Amino acid sequence: MAVALLGLLFVQIMYIENMIKMRNEQFSEVVMRSLYNVATNLERDETKYFLDQDLNEAQASLIPFSSTGVSKNGFGFNKSTPFDTTGSLRSDDKLALGDDDNLSGLGARQSRQEILKGQYLYQKGLLNEVILSILNHASDRPISERADSATVQHYIEQELQINGLSMPFEFAVTNSAQVYAYLTSGYEASVENNKSIYSQILFPNDPNGKYNTLNVTFPTKGDYIFSSIKFMLPSFFFTFILMAVFIYTIILAFRQKKISEMKNDFINNMTHEFKTPISSISLAAQMLNDEAVTKSPVLLKQAATVITDETKRLRFQVEKVLQMSMFDRTNATMKLQEVDVDAVVYSVVNTFKLKVEKFGGSISAELNSEDPIVNVDEMHFTNVIFNLLDNAIKYRREDVAPQLKVTTSNPDDNHVIITVEDNGIGIKREDLKKIFEKFYRVSTGNRHDVKGFGLGLAYVHKMITLFGGTIKAESEMGKGSKFIITLPLLK
Repeated sequence: MAVALLGLLFVQIMYIENMIKMRNEQFSEVVMRSLYNVATNLERDETKYFLDQDLNEAQASLIPFSSTGVSKNGFGFNKSTPFDTTGSLRSDDKLALGDDDNLSGLGARQSRQEILKGQYLYQKGLLNEVILSILNHASDRPISERADSATVQHYIEQELQINGLSMPFEFAVTNSAQVYAYLTSGYEASVENNKSIYSQILFPNDPNGKYNTLNVTFPTKGDYIFSSIKFMLPSFFFTFILMAVFIYTIILAFRQKKISEMKNDFINNMTHEFKTPISSISLAAQMLNDEAVTKSPVLLKQAATVITDETKRLRFQVEKVLQMSMFDRTNATMKLQEVDVDAVVYSVVNTFKLKVEKFGGSISAELNSEDPIVNVDEMHFTNVIFNLLDNAIKYRREDVAPQLKVTTSNPDDNHVIITVEDNGIGIKREDLKKIFEKFYRVSTGNRHDVKGFGLGLAYVHKMITLFGGTIKAESEMGKGSKFIITLPLLK
């Protein structure tokens, strides 16, 4: 599924990239074709300008014909009867050309040929003059006259519309030294925001060093390209949703797998923890069925003591399991009241003193808080301190006598800190982030060198959180651990 989703996403990305590339190429082709037509139109305008100029000069230079029928206009051809002062055929010659009845035989054909020849030579001379003027004088004219901004803008708009591209644009004309001849108001800002500049040389027949270039940019080109591919975005979006759901599903699957493994460990540990006291109670019950035991007060008392002790042990284990069932309903069952932190700590330390001394160790309490009053449930708070001290005993080092220390202090006027410190085996750094999770145990699996269900620290963390406080752990392997509880003061 992951490969399929990644493949689908890759195909969509490649498709969008190719579409953007194709749209850019199409856009560039349309723009360059339009700019080429603009340059062609400007060349035609310039040709028309020089043609009109030379025609006007030719008309002004016409003089009355001499007796020989040759004019002094400088064109060097016969300016006889076929033309009037405008260079056009006279009406009588047009009549002669159009009516063969007025001319006869060979004379008529020769007269018509002379007329056509004269017209051809006149127009040829006129065009030659225009070409020479363009070659010699066109590049000397200012570019603002040869291609004024209004005309250029009109031609650009016209050609873009003809090619099906109607969108705003900015343009500028520069010379060969890249100096602006003129530019539109938004050209520089458009170039800064949009790096796509389309250029076309104007009047490419100009001499080297006198080239002028038309530069056009489109501020909304990105929007135009995006509008052509936006229909793909929903598909892209839904693919991302599928990927997110898939990743979330995988995370849930691994989380459930982890919880399942922890619950299996919990069941294995619980079975072992319950099996020992049940076996002891069963053995004591069998002893009571023996008449020899019932007749001996010593044996009877011993069996009763075993049953009592193992029953307490079994009840204690059951209560630890039931502690976790209270997590979702603790807010309703907690009875918050004013509690003296120092008093609770002192009471729990005294209770543990005999248990610690049993292993040759010691426990001390340094009650340094000046204001120890907090708003907590006394029973649950007592269980919190009890669980931390109980863990310190269970995770003691075999080669060193356990040394436990509980301190209280006020870091500021609003909080009290309770620290539980030991010299036990310590906790690995990678386990510190997980020790407050439900069912998590550093020693997992069906190992019973250390008894427990992985519920104690989860219960501690839950209670401290409900009291409005925080708890953190510091530990170093082989040197011990420290648990630091911070609670808000009642005031």
